[in-house]
Amino acid sequence: MVETAGGVVLREIDRVPHVLVIRDPYKKWGLPKGHIEEGETRPETALREVAEETGLSELELGPELITIDWEFRAGGERIHKFATFFLMFCEVGDPAPALGEGITETRWVPLDDAHRRISYQNASAVVKAAQERYSPSQESTG
Repeated sequence: MVETAGGVVLREIDRVPHVLVIRDPYKKWGLPKGHIEEGETRPETALREVAEETGLSELELGPELITIDWEFRAGGERIHKFATFFLMFCEVGDPAPALGEGITETRWVPLDDAHRRISYQNASAVVKAAQERYSPSQESTG
C-alpha cells in the first residue's frame, strides 16, 4: 500500500473559480500530489507536494475532500495506492511546472470544466467533490 496526498488548488480569475491542473510524465492532465514522507501528516504532504510540483508557495489549506484509490502493476508487483486530496486556495504567484519531476505544464481551468480536462476518472471525481464543497466565502481575502 502506498499513501499520497495532494490538492485541488483554486483561484478566482475574473470572478470565476479556476482549478490548477498539471500535465504529468505520462502526458495526462491531473492534480498535484505525492508520497507521504516519514513523520509527515497528510495535510503537510499535500501542501509540500503542491508547492513542489507547481512552484506556488502562498497556499492556504482548506478542508479534506476525498480519498481515492487505484491499483497498478510495477516491476511485476501489484501496488494499491491511496491519495487524499485537500481543497486549497492560492491568490498570488504564477505556477511553474516541476520539470525535474516530469510535470511539463500547469494550467488554470474553470472549476466547472475541470472534471472534463482531467485525464484520470478517479481524479475527475476529486474535482467534482471540490465543486460540491467550494463556496467563494472560503477564500481568503488576502
